[in-house]
Amino acid sequence: MKKIFLLLCLTALGCSFPVQLTLGTPTPIPSPTQPASPTQTPQATAEPGTEQNPLILALGPSARTDEELVLAGEVIAAYIRSHTGYRVVTVAPPSETALVDAFTKGNAHIASLSPFGYLLARENETVTAVLASARDGQLFYGAQIIANRDGEFTSYFDAINNENTSDLNTALNQFNEKKPCWSDAYSPSGYVLPLGLLNQANVKTRSGAFLEGQPNVVRAVYADDICDFGATFIDARQSPALESDYPDVMEKVIVVWRTQAIIPYENISIATSLPLEMRRVLQRAFIDLMLTSEGKAAMQTVYGIEEVQIAEDSMYVDFKSYVDASNLDLMDLIKE
Repeated sequence: MKKIFLLLCLTALGCSFPVQLTLGTPTPIPSPTQPASPTQTPQATAEPGTEQNPLILALGPSARTDEELVLAGEVIAAYIRSHTGYRVVTVAPPSETALVDAFTKGNAHIASLSPFGYLLARENETVTAVLASARDGQLFYGAQIIANRDGEFTSYFDAINNENTSDLNTALNQFNEKKPCWSDAYSPSGYVLPLGLLNQANVKTRSGAFLEGQPNVVRAVYADDICDFGATFIDARQSPALESDYPDVMEKVIVVWRTQAIIPYENISIATSLPLEMRRVLQRAFIDLMLTSEGKAAMQTVYGIEEVQIAEDSMYVDFKSYVDASNLDLMDLIKE
C-alpha cells in the first residue's frame, strides 16, 4: 500500500488547516513560506506546481478525514501529477468556511465548492469555476412553491405546458402573512431561492417552519396542518419516500409557481492566482480523469461528483440575484 504521510504541522505550506501529503514516494516537505510584509501578497517565489511550491488540492470538507477519503484523494492527485507534471499535495479542510478562507490566503488551489461556497469565494475573486457537476445530464435544477389543493390558494402554473401563467407578484402576493414550510436553512431550493422570490414580490410571511427535508415539506402541505404553503425542488412530490403513503400527492399538492432551472450543483474551482494556461491544463486533466472508472469513483468519494461539464462563472449570475434578494448572509448558508 502506498505510504500515506501523517498530517503536517500548520506551518507547512502556510496552510490554514492541516496538510496531508499523499504522494506515492517520499517527497521533501516544502519550507514554510516567509511572512509577507503588509504591502506584499503571501506567495512562494517558486513557480506553482513545482516541488518547492506544489499545487494544493483540497479534499471534500469534513470534520474527520477517513482513510477511504484520503486514498481516493491520492487517486486524483496522482492522476494530475502523472498527466500534467505538476507536483500536488492534498489538504483536508475541516469545513467549507475554512476552505474558502484558504483560497483567500493562497493556501488552496483546487477544490470542489458548493454554490454558496463558490459565491462567497467569488466575492474576493479568488476562484473561477472550470467544471460543473451534472446530474442526469443537467447542470441546474429549479424550485417551486406548493400548496394544498383544498386550501385558499390559486395555482399560477400550467403543468401541461410547463409554464407559469402570471407574473411573480400576482402569484405570490396571496402568501402575505401566511406561514411557509421550509426544508432547512441551507437549502437553495427549499429556502433561499423561494425566500428571494417572496422578497422580490414584497411579500411578508409569518415565521416559517424548518422541517429538515423536502419530502417533509410535501407531507406538511399535504396534511395542511403545519403551514399554509411550502417550497421544494422540482419535483419533490415525486420523491420515492412519498409514493406508498401518498399515492394522490400529485393531485392534492399543487404547484403555485416555478422558477427556471437556475440552481447549480457543486463545481470544481481553481484559484485565479494560477496562470490561465495552467488552469486549462488542470481542467483537461479532470475531464480525462472522469473518463476512467477509477477516477470517476474517486471523484464520487471525495466530492460526490459523478459527471462533469465545462463551467463558466456566468452560470451563477441568475442564481446570485435570488440569493442576494433573500437578504441572507452567505457565511450563514455554508454548512460547517
